[in-house]
Parts: sequence; structure tokens; C-alpha cells
Amino acid sequence: MSLRAAFESQPGRRYIMFGGKGGLGKTTLSATTAFWLAGQGKRVLLFSVDPQASLSDIFQRDIFGKGPVPIVRNLWAQEVDADRRIKDYQEEIRKKILDMYGFDRVPEEIDNYIAAASAEPAMEESAIFDAVVDIIVQGDYDYYIYDLVPLGHALYYLSMAKVYDEWINKITRLREDMKQYDQVAATMRRETATEEDQILKELLYIKARINASSQILTDRARTAFFFVVVPEEMIILDTQKAAALFAKFDVPISGYIVNRVLPPDLGRGQIPPFLRNRIAMQEKYLAEIKGAFGGEIRAYVPEMERDVTGLPMIERLAERLFAAGTATA
Repeated sequence: MSLRAAFESQPGRRYIMFGGKGGLGKTTLSATTAFWLAGQGKRVLLFSVDPQASLSDIFQRDIFGKGPVPIVRNLWAQEVDADRRIKDYQEEIRKKILDMYGFDRVPEEIDNYIAAASAEPAMEESAIFDAVVDIIVQGDYDYYIYDLVPLGHALYYLSMAKVYDEWINKITRLREDMKQYDQVAATMRRETATEEDQILKELLYIKARINASSQILTDRARTAFFFVVVPEEMIILDTQKAAALFAKFDVPISGYIVNRVLPPDLGRGQIPPFLRNRIAMQEKYLAEIKGAFGGEIRAYVPEMERDVTGLPMIERLAERLFAAGTATA
């Protein structure tokens, strides 16, 4: 099955992820796919949490931290600004403290704690995770194309849903137990029942958001995950390991995209020994890829003569990648 057929045969798959090690072309393939879908009349949001602002580079536009930015008809691109998200977190926490406890201002020791906690490395991951949840649960677009960060971070992100869910389950049970004790105590003292537990309400809200995003990411009917691989030994081995890990998180793997394939006619005629050796080595690894992933390969993407940046080059690659009935290029 070609990449085009994979989309046309499963129109309900609205959440598309491209993953793999860094530097394999995930952003290029994400942008090209988003461009092609937009050309088919679909409203598409392409988004990234990569702090290196790779979507800005490929579209040659400054879109970092600006929300969904229109690129062409039906296509928007967004790069999440984690630092801005953390600052918004801080303000939201301060506001909730003021609202819940009736303070005129946040006590200095609490404010210092908020600032210190926001500097922790895990806070950035949490901010990114929360931003992704915001994006994918809104449902305003026909397709959401997620340009995943490199595999290690992606696995951490995918595992966070389960970690958060388990933690919130425990805290929620504790809050519910405390609420029951408070109600019993109020009854024995002939007092009115305690006011609504705002903390419990907040926890249940967070849990609902996390569950909604987790269900989307693990729903084979709605989500497709494509691994990007290139014909190199270590990349093939790493991809096989990563695919096994992703399966543990129930991520629906929909196929593999083989990128940077040298043109088949490049080896014809008189060529330098170095280039002949590279071609022979690639043929060997392409055979290994076929043996490892076989019928799950959705496309072989040719090595382009220059970097794929700017809309003209994205359009050229889209024409090759999504040519009707093309499983190989």
C-alpha cells in the first residue's frame, strides 16, 4: 500500500504523526503530507514542539510561538513556545491561589516556590505535553499532522499520559476520601455540607483532558503513526527497537517511510569509486529494510538535489510522494 492509499483508504484517521531519530527528514515529510492534504481540500494543522523551530525553517516563515499561522489555502502551521507556556502556567497558578484562598496577593514564599518549580526541566516537558493536549482535543481541523521530536523525547511524551493518569487517579481517590470524611464530620456537627472541592474539580478536569488525548493517540481508527527510516545500519536497528517500544504504549504504527533514497540511474556510466561504494551500501540496506518492514513500507522517498525548503520544493516532493499508485519512488 502506498502512502496515498494509506490516507485514501482510512479517511477517519485525522491524527497523523511522523517519528524517528533526529535528522531523518520527519519535518520535511510532515510538511509535505500536510501540503498535499490541504491541496485535497482538507483543513490541516501542522504543529511541532521542536524548540529549534524547524517548521519556520522549512516554510521560510517566522511562526514560532504565534499560534496557528496560515501557510497556503487550508493549511496552518504552529510551533509551540514552551517558555511562554510555562509563564502562562505561573500566572494561572497565581490566579487560582488568589481565587481559592481570597488573598489580595500571592504570599512571597509561595511565589518563590512557583518560580523555582517552573525552572525544573520536567516543567518544560509538562508544558509541551499540555500544549499538545490543547491542540488535539479541540477538533477544529480535518487533519492534525504532528511533527514529533526525536524518538527519546517522543517516547517520554507518549508515556506521560499514562504517568499523569495513574498519579491523578491516586490523588483523586485521596481527595474523594477526604471529602467523605468532611461531609460526615459536618453532619455530626449539624453543619451544612462542605463547599465543592475545587482541587478535586481541577484534578478531574485534568484527568478528562489526558484521557481524551490518550484515547486519540492510541485509537487505530483515528490515528496513524509513520516511522521515518533511512538506509543506514544503525538507523534500521534503532527503528526496530523504537517500534517495539511504541507498541508497548499501544501506538498504532501505520507504516514506514524510507527517506533519502539515491536515484536508481545514478550508478550508470563512469562514476567515482566512493559513489559506487555508497550506492552498493545503500542497496544492501534497502534490502534489509525490505526484509524487516516488507509490506508495511508506504513510500521510498528520493534524495532531492537540494534541501526541501520553501513551497516550490515542498510541492515538488509532494508530487513524487503522492503520485497515484506510487508505493516506491
